[in-house]
Amino acid sequence: MKDSAPLPTVLVYGGTAEDRSAMGCALEARFDCLTAETPDALRRLMTENFVQVAVCAGGQENVSELFSDWPETRLISIDADPAATTGSDYPCQILPRDWSATQLANAVATATQLFNLKRENERMALEMRCLGSRRPQPLPSPNALGFEGILRTPGSPMTSVITAARQYASFDVPILLVGEQGTGKADMARAIHDSSLRSDQPFQALDVTGLTEEAVSLALFGQRKPANGSPAINKMGLLRKADQGTLYLAGIDTLPPSLQLRVLRVARDGLFEVPGLAEPTVSQARLITSTTVDPHKLIASGRLDAALYYAISIAELALPSLKSRMCDIPLLARAAAEDASREHGKLVHGFSEAALEFLMAYSWPGNLCELRNEVTRMLIQAQDPMLGPEVISRRILQAGPVQSDIAETEIMSAEGPLKDRVEAIEGRILRETLTRLKWNKSRAAAELGLSRVGLRAKIERYGITQPQTEGA
Repeated sequence: MKDSAPLPTVLVYGGTAEDRSAMGCALEARFDCLTAETPDALRRLMTENFVQVAVCAGGQENVSELFSDWPETRLISIDADPAATTGSDYPCQILPRDWSATQLANAVATATQLFNLKRENERMALEMRCLGSRRPQPLPSPNALGFEGILRTPGSPMTSVITAARQYASFDVPILLVGEQGTGKADMARAIHDSSLRSDQPFQALDVTGLTEEAVSLALFGQRKPANGSPAINKMGLLRKADQGTLYLAGIDTLPPSLQLRVLRVARDGLFEVPGLAEPTVSQARLITSTTVDPHKLIASGRLDAALYYAISIAELALPSLKSRMCDIPLLARAAAEDASREHGKLVHGFSEAALEFLMAYSWPGNLCELRNEVTRMLIQAQDPMLGPEVISRRILQAGPVQSDIAETEIMSAEGPLKDRVEAIEGRILRETLTRLKWNKSRAAAELGLSRVGLRAKIERYGITQPQTEGA
């Protein structure tokens, strides 16, 4: 049985407690109903939830300002005088003060349908745009993927790595890839295969990290043995599936010693044992392996067999972290946004200059995976086609982009007067809050417990300036 679809989310705002309770009772059977009494509570709930419809229970005069950050949300206003909201810039549906439960539920249902219809139209427009720009493609060549699929700018540290990888690709030697988690080692292994003489043969991959010895043995070498007198059970391992092609093993250092010796025999002699077979099996698969740790440190600590290292590292490539590829961030972020846009059916037009500055100032300890996840999250939360800094995670906002900012770890470990260190933290908090709230000084002052005059004085004191908003 399929799980039921989640209920549409409706926010009831304003009015008396009795008004909000009555509306909640009228809507709770068909909708996920939230209530907010104050503007601050409204903004918090709108930020934390995906709200399709908002119901204003008291004829609010500042509707346009309250919902300006969420233009997609449909609005219903409860008012005895429909003319009270006529001057609002925010489109809304008017219900009379003496509404009935059925009338309110039907109005919210209609608004939800309009919300979903608009999103579906945007998704279809995106698909049509993609189809319209698609040109007839030639038949794929063996090198169709290759190194061109690894995005980088001409001055990227990845360029020299790819130059070396191109040279090694055409020679039938094992290659060891070294790099932090998420630096694209699997993509590099596939690119090497696609650019090699084995490109028309199978490519198999296995990440052995976290797998048991039995699971890795079965996956790599397979088995052939009878079970309780029944016909023989045949399990073909990846070494057989990758015959004449390429086998990529990630996390080679996590293999237990016994399996490291078996892989060593494959790399050195091209032979391996299959349980249930008396004779060794010949392997003609090319080995590409990877590790996230310096192999020399692994050897020194006893986690990697030295003989295995020398057998699998005739060619060794060190992949740079994303932190050292800051020039590639705009290109990689735009590609991630395009992928997320296609996957989730939500059209975006790119990033503002300010957003890119923040992305380029962050250290990205999770590398490419963290960047892709952040861009996807930004796209989901965005209310505008242009992705700006207001949808960037706080940890990234607090990391930059201003060069004069002191890193949090440096602040905590630095010496000097307490006043100077507190001011450094205060400046970071001010910049993050202003950025997240789109430089709405009234909201920032309210959140920080300051007057507008006090906030303006602190902005001038710390030299905080509003970043550019042009698209990229």
